[in-house]
Amino acid sequence: MSRFRSILLKYWGYNNFRELQEEIIESVAAGKDTLGLMPTGGGKSITFQVYSLASPGVCLVVTPLIALMKDQVENLQKRKIKAAAIYSGMTKREIEVALNNVIYGDYKFLYLSPERLKNYYFREKLKDMNVNLLTIDESHCISQWGYNFRPAYLEIADIREQLPDIPVLALTATATPKVVIDIQEKLKFKEQNVLQKSFERKNLFYYVINTEDKIKQLFKLVTKIEGSAVVYVRNRRKTREYATMLQKYRFSADYYHAGLDGKLRAEKHAAWQKGKIRIMVCTNAFGMGIDKPDVRLVVHMDLPDSLEAYYQEAGRAGRDGEKAWAFLLTNKSDSIQMKKNMTMSFPELKKVIHVYNYICNYLSIPYGGAKDAEIPFDIFDFAKNFSIDVLTTYNSIKILESTGLINFSEDANTTSRIMFVINREDLYRFQVENQKLDNFVKLILRTYTGVFNDFVNISEDYLAKKANVKPEVIINLLKVLQEYKIIKYIPRIKKPLIHFLTERLEEKGILFDKKDLEQQKERTLERLESMLIYATSTNKCRSQQLLAYFGETDTVRCGNCDVCSRRNTLELSKYEFDIILEEIKNIVNLEPCLLNELIDKIDFDESKIIKVIQWLFENKKIEYDEKQRLKWIKN
Repeated sequence: MSRFRSILLKYWGYNNFRELQEEIIESVAAGKDTLGLMPTGGGKSITFQVYSLASPGVCLVVTPLIALMKDQVENLQKRKIKAAAIYSGMTKREIEVALNNVIYGDYKFLYLSPERLKNYYFREKLKDMNVNLLTIDESHCISQWGYNFRPAYLEIADIREQLPDIPVLALTATATPKVVIDIQEKLKFKEQNVLQKSFERKNLFYYVINTEDKIKQLFKLVTKIEGSAVVYVRNRRKTREYATMLQKYRFSADYYHAGLDGKLRAEKHAAWQKGKIRIMVCTNAFGMGIDKPDVRLVVHMDLPDSLEAYYQEAGRAGRDGEKAWAFLLTNKSDSIQMKKNMTMSFPELKKVIHVYNYICNYLSIPYGGAKDAEIPFDIFDFAKNFSIDVLTTYNSIKILESTGLINFSEDANTTSRIMFVINREDLYRFQVENQKLDNFVKLILRTYTGVFNDFVNISEDYLAKKANVKPEVIINLLKVLQEYKIIKYIPRIKKPLIHFLTERLEEKGILFDKKDLEQQKERTLERLESMLIYATSTNKCRSQQLLAYFGETDTVRCGNCDVCSRRNTLELSKYEFDIILEEIKNIVNLEPCLLNELIDKIDFDESKIIKVIQWLFENKKIEYDEKQRLKWIKN
């Protein structure tokens, strides 16, 4: 058994890797920069985790998703693997402890956000780290052609100069051919090296349903298809409305969005993960890090912004390899609303500057101040205070992010953390001298481990329950211990954070690359149009459409989507349909001809030829010309 398979068996209990996992591991083990393209649920994290565990040193993992960092670190720690993460909302002391643990504590993984890479303190600490691999998760974020570009990802190339002999592993589940090339160029691959698993999901059946009553259709779907389900909607208000409607008719449902308190989100996620809640109605904030294998149904009530986003979200169904369904519900108003959203996505630059100044004023940031500061930010309270539409505010923040001025962490809700800052002997003396606090200190030590070496997540509510007191009592006791310099106590953050990447600038110092913004707008429009084409087309297999978008053109019909199902009702086999279709296309494309002439030219059963011709008429692929001859409609 290879060393990599031994690691897989030891920590995960599997004898064999999934498709492509071992090839990726062997590639980076050979010192090659590698881009791994694997569909959602394909097991990307196993690749760098197994390689690093089998190699001396620590793996740096760059990812933009705080929730994903926390989730993976927690899962590794459950397997007795040392891992740390640095993300928005952490204090300087916490970061210092985490980095020192990585350097001196035999840690195997350090997760961090791309914005941390240019931090001087991190760069200095990096010199003392024995790095075995640099992993870039969600690597499409480095490409301006990608659907979720993050300027901070461009800093990664500079990090490579400090790690000249360390291979890079870039991973993504969504990359078009253009993005694949761009990722490798931006990360300065020594040579092109792409290992790709097909994006095809044979067990996942895609359906688009055009309906004026989406709610009625949703009820039909959750009634007909049993099992765990995710229902995606576009705004937070709808999550609660739809979940309440489902509950009214005795469906097990709940709602989830980024505006909820972090603790509540965690509770809802856990309840759904454990099967206590069947249907989760949510915004796209619910998704990353979800590894529930038995999701049978994903329903999109609104059009996503891109096929990349749709593919990822739909792909959360059927990760166990069993049959699953992804439904996109559409109607005429969707394209109108989507184009309206597109217009609002790029506010006038004057308005963006106003929003920047208003944010600085709202947070009491002086000119020249706040560089590297991370400050809680309530976007709804802000919008109300300055009488600005929330969507305009959000889209202005996105443009400010793209220029590298700020970073907005919507998922920065944190739990409270503590760490003892004195040794055990000094703590014992303190307990003897302060009998009133002795029982509380013992409660902490009985409840949490590792509190002398690292910051540990705690729950004031849980401690209060164990002590049979109110949470406010626990909070006050923690503050007292901090005043005595026994612990460092960091209360939870309940709001998103704005991270100021530069000092506050005056208006004349805010420079926008108008050409770049125009290109961003064009690329956004291209993605939107691709999404609309997918949602409105009726004549090409859904799976083939998605695969073609990601560069896989030599594919066959899935036979199971709504388009293929309509073809199947013709009572022709796929083989027969495709042969007749190709014959008709070749003949009619050459020159228009009469119906009887066409039938005579094809050596096949006449009734089957007529069925295919009827299907072509219904799907607007052929039509009659002025002489009643059949001609192919040019798309």
